[in-house]
Amino acid sequence: MKVLSIIQARIGSTRLQRKVMMTIQEKTIIEHIINFLQHSKYTNKVIVATTNLKEDDELETLLNHLGIDCFRGSADNVLERYYECAKYFNGDLIVRITADNPLVDPTIIDKAIFLCKETKCDYATNLLTPTFPTGYSAEVLKFSTLSRIYNTQHDKQSKEHVTYHIRNNPHLYDIKEIYAPTELVRPNWRLTMDYKEDFELISEIFSRLYIPSSFIKYRSVVELLDKNPHLLKINEKHR
Repeated sequence: MKVLSIIQARIGSTRLQRKVMMTIQEKTIIEHIINFLQHSKYTNKVIVATTNLKEDDELETLLNHLGIDCFRGSADNVLERYYECAKYFNGDLIVRITADNPLVDPTIIDKAIFLCKETKCDYATNLLTPTFPTGYSAEVLKFSTLSRIYNTQHDKQSKEHVTYHIRNNPHLYDIKEIYAPTELVRPNWRLTMDYKEDFELISEIFSRLYIPSSFIKYRSVVELLDKNPHLLKINEKHR
């Protein structure tokens, strides 16, 4: 089975402008996400799916420089962008990655991929029963499932959030879940990047844990923040 990790990204984010191009440890956020995903054992190709808007020419230029495939599609219909991208690159399993989650841990993604492969389920995720922090989402779906929602769901929420219909109608799909180990359950933490305070916290984590040519392990992040709980106060107003 061909596994595609598709990162949805755009420069014109509304809450934190140009966040995918912001830099930590001399690399852009999008570079870190790509580099971390390249440690996945089961992903065959990493692709960035961005928009056809002129402002995203800059992102495509960077991706071309990095040797990463860039797919350009609808700015308003992310579901369509995912579907067309997955179809173009002939994927069997699709991993949905959002560019506001720079701490992506490929071992968590691999658990979801493995579960989806082994069980042949429609969708494997950690979103239905939150055990991980916000910012550690794992979503894997079969192309046939993506095709099904693309062809049947035309509401605004589905177009914007891609897997919205699956998560809100679990009885209609074969869904499998992954969970954080008991000692690492931290669903109340916010480790995504939508505001400048989020960026400050993520930067602090990178400054302590980042090693070039590797990835930041989720367990290491938990250990760091358990020992330094004051860091979580940086973005607590957005939680």
